[in-house]
Amino acid sequence: MTSRRRFLRRGAFLSLVVALATLGVTFLTGFIVRREEIRPRLEELKTVALPKPRLDGPLSVEQAIQRRRSRREYRDESLPLSDVSQLLWAAQGVTAPHLWTGLRSAPSAGGLYPLETYVVVKNGGVEGLAAGVYHYNPHRHHLSLVAEGDYSKPLMSACIDQEWVGAAAFNIVFTAVVERTRVRYGDRAVQYVFQESGHAAENVYLQAESLGLGTVVIGAFIEDEIRRILKVSSDELPVYVMPVGRPA
Repeated sequence: MTSRRRFLRRGAFLSLVVALATLGVTFLTGFIVRREEIRPRLEELKTVALPKPRLDGPLSVEQAIQRRRSRREYRDESLPLSDVSQLLWAAQGVTAPHLWTGLRSAPSAGGLYPLETYVVVKNGGVEGLAAGVYHYNPHRHHLSLVAEGDYSKPLMSACIDQEWVGAAAFNIVFTAVVERTRVRYGDRAVQYVFQESGHAAENVYLQAESLGLGTVVIGAFIEDEIRRILKVSSDELPVYVMPVGRPA
């Protein structure tokens, strides 16, 4: 065998080793993320099944983009549970089955999905849903109760007294487990996480327009107070609060 052939075969072998190693890392990180997604949460006392999200609506994507605005004034009006379902699906819903994580409505670096999604419902905010703090499970498309009671005023206080937080029927709160992304991307993880939260938030904006609802992104808040309301540890970084209501 010539030296050239040996060299080519050795190069092909090394390429195969690199490919298998990359596949192994992807497999492992996917397993870690999936385990995180389905881990038992001691706070979850009750689950609420959400209505199946619809896949069409009265507004085109182009119309939703054209109409999208930050809306901070809401009517004192209850919203149906179907609106909660649709907004959460738009934010982080599973849109295609996948072996480990499920492909979601918003893109994620490496498919690692660091975002966690919560809903803070005030008294009378959502028809048929008690006031409380709920965690969204995108794989089962249901809510799990984290804390009972109306936390809209404490959440408003945590958001530097922005009154639209307290006036909203409910608030969507995004947190991020940065370590899920850091395990693969190192120091770039934080940048990717913030990019991802923007993707999810814009989906909420556009879906809200389609439903005739108003919302706004809030980034000014006290992280530790948000964590206390959500009953989460320092592993979860609050990244966005989005009040939702019927525009006044």
